[in-house]
Amino acid sequence: MKRAARTASLEAYSAEYLRYLGVAKTARRSYAESVRILEAAGFRELGSFRTLKPGARVWRGCEDRTVMAAVIGRRSVAEAGIKVVGGHTDAPRLDLKPRPVYEKGGAVYFDCHIYGGIKKYQWLTLPLALYGTVVRKNGSRVEIAVGDGRNDPVFMITDILPHLGKDQAKKTRDEFFAAEDLDPVCWSTPGKKKGKGDSDGAPSADRSGFVAYLKKKYRIDEEDLLSAELEIVPAGMPREVGFDRALIAGYGHDDRVCSFAALKALVDASKSVPEVTASILMCDKEEIGSVGSTGMQSSFFENTVAELVERQEKSPRDIMVRRALERSTMLSADVTAAADPHFPDVDSTGNEARLHRGVAASKYTGGTSKGGASDCGPEFIAEIRRIMAEEGVAWQMAELGRQEKGGGGTISQYMARFGMKVLDMGTPMWNMHAPWEIVSKFDAWSTYRAYSAYLRAK
Repeated sequence: MKRAARTASLEAYSAEYLRYLGVAKTARRSYAESVRILEAAGFRELGSFRTLKPGARVWRGCEDRTVMAAVIGRRSVAEAGIKVVGGHTDAPRLDLKPRPVYEKGGAVYFDCHIYGGIKKYQWLTLPLALYGTVVRKNGSRVEIAVGDGRNDPVFMITDILPHLGKDQAKKTRDEFFAAEDLDPVCWSTPGKKKGKGDSDGAPSADRSGFVAYLKKKYRIDEEDLLSAELEIVPAGMPREVGFDRALIAGYGHDDRVCSFAALKALVDASKSVPEVTASILMCDKEEIGSVGSTGMQSSFFENTVAELVERQEKSPRDIMVRRALERSTMLSADVTAAADPHFPDVDSTGNEARLHRGVAASKYTGGTSKGGASDCGPEFIAEIRRIMAEEGVAWQMAELGRQEKGGGGTISQYMARFGMKVLDMGTPMWNMHAPWEIVSKFDAWSTYRAYSAYLRAK
């Protein structure tokens, strides 16, 4: 690809990704936007098909958070298995508790619970947004999105001023701010109730004004919050970084940068009929162990494969599904750490990923002793090397840091249990799990090109 064409393709892709990332602030919003993109490309819900012929474009969802989509290949799923690019769309955040509001010291706060691995201090004094779904007892739903609109208010977790922070400064990073205090202010206007213990009897904020606001704005009662899924995420749209605009800062790169790349790659693959069924999986709950009905440890994936087999075979049997899974291959589409010049002591010297060098493949994840890794075999790595070389995709091989410094995992281990060949391959990044993460435009674009090459390869 010539330089000018490469630059144009990279910038066009980055613009699409920036728009997507600004919309997909939660797994539910990512799901909705992904389904919209799929259906615009001619994909239809799997339940609308009685049989599946080569070239059919299908998708299947689970609880509005996890989605799998596929382009049916010339060879049957039972015979050849499928090619999968699988990532996740959840990201570290603060979830509102079932009873999410309390009063304290003259203000009303959202009561939050940490979701996923975060550094607590990074969430202090930042503008925050509220997204989620409230379901009334009659089953009707209310969608809430506050904090990113032009005239929206934001929410914020307060911290002590440095002038009075002497005792706080003596504590460790994990001690100086308690998890139970990661609660944003949501209301502070004084109500009719008198402040307890106030010498002047001045009125203090109480939940009555907040509850009245919910009733007027959303037509919900405080009790309706018991059946809600509400999330606190950083407010603000993704932005380009540096005078050269070569980097993107945004919330939720981990792992929407890979999931979006997979989505775009599948849309590319749908323009022709692949030899082997090409598919993507965008799942939920990876940041808390891939658990629950929408996580990778659920049966959603194999159930969907069974649905594909059932629509292709005259006499489908369970063994066909098992064989299909074992004959499948997968790129586990998750990010990895990029070497940060400020922290060289955590790098696996010579085996670390670096920005602007392309998508990163990891033979294994895990920490010291490879705990929780699937450890890909060399045969599949060689196959991926061939595909990347033939398509001219920039890529690098990397580990997630130096031994005895920590570690991490992906959904690869949960897919490898089916007997399929799995390789971790995703975008390197700075600031992983921070409210604002950073990726290279070139690496994000290379990730998309890698997935596209894999899904289309013979």
